[in-house]
Amino acid sequence: MNEIVRKTSAANCPICSKPTDVAFKPFCSKRCADIDLNRWLSGVYAVPVKEIDDEDGDKLPGSDEGDKS
Repeated sequence: MNEIVRKTSAANCPICSKPTDVAFKPFCSKRCADIDLNRWLSGVYAVPVKEIDDEDGDKLPGSDEGDKS
């Protein structure tokens, strides 16, 4: 027999932790989906970046090492 076990666990909304709705998955509602979209568009979510050195080991122009404001 070819049986596939599917997980039917009720995942929770990453914004408010309520059970998800199939229509708005992975969110529970359009409101939570819009909140998440706004967070992406406003820059709340960011991917960490490691500054790289050029071939000579010097910092690239425009990357101020001492300026961390």
